Amino acid sequence: MSEEVLTRASELFSSLFGELERVIVGQREALEHMVITILCNGHALVESNPGLGKTLTISTLARLMELKFSRIQCTPDLMPSDITGTYILEEEDGRKQFRFEKGPVFANIVLADEINRASPKTQSALLEAMQERHVTVGRETFPLERPFFVLATQNPIEMEGTFPLPEAQLDRFLLKIQMDYPSPEEEMAIIDRYTTNVVPDVKRVMGREELLMLQRLTRDVPISNELKQRVVKIITATRRSIPEIAYGASPRASIGLILAAKARAFIHGRSFVSREDVDAMAYPVLRHRIILTFEAERKGLTSDMVISNILKSV
Repeated sequence: MSEEVLTRASELFSSLFGELERVIVGQREALEHMVITILCNGHALVESNPGLGKTLTISTLARLMELKFSRIQCTPDLMPSDITGTYILEEEDGRKQFRFEKGPVFANIVLADEINRASPKTQSALLEAMQERHVTVGRETFPLERPFFVLATQNPIEMEGTFPLPEAQLDRFLLKIQMDYPSPEEEMAIIDRYTTNVVPDVKRVMGREELLMLQRLTRDVPISNELKQRVVKIITATRRSIPEIAYGASPRASIGLILAAKARAFIHGRSFVSREDVDAMAYPVLRHRIILTFEAERKGLTSDMVISNILKSV
């Protein structure tokens, strides 16, 4: 990757985060992880308490990149056709014909709010679109426009009336992002920003073609064989007889960790992947892919604690 390309990309990322931070206070790591997911052409699962700005963040990202944005509020009575779209009967010149009415999944950035409140059938319809990048209704297949990014959210504190995502479906998310409450200083800044008549506004930073180019460049960031071997050791360690882990990560995690590390290096203005990039991205890549044993959960261990121990041992 040439120095000129890296400099131009660094300017774009600097402008992107600068505009985002005019609207979102704090949450820098979560913002980076969302952009990393988009650069890797993947999807993200966000787990956080209500009111932390998930919808505002992702809709602002769509505006900064001039992308189509849609929001799906997942509820138990949501049907697959409410997401993918359906055929409607129309009459024109005395003739009746079916026309396909596209659903909210036909956008560049889709927010699936509280995905675990939708029924398994509806979850499957969305996850099929995520994996295959197209929607099949009846006998016709409709491709989804690139780039296509799904940000699904779930609320960790209210599990009544929910349908937890199966492990095989969780594996389709590149990252699991966690958003925490702001610090007192950050909360004061939020209050000052959103209790006046002056509403923060943002300007376009890049367009669809520039984003697609950045996605291609992300895959060109070099990574050494030594670091590739470290990634494989980390992932295979989750499958060994570690007493805290019931089920380990699949090869999809190896691919995801390398791509995420490349994207992180790219965002930070480096033309190569470092060990720091691999270790930093191991947490969001693995925290939803490893299943802890009941005994580990009883002791109060979290996925991040187990991942930390693996990184130290490899």
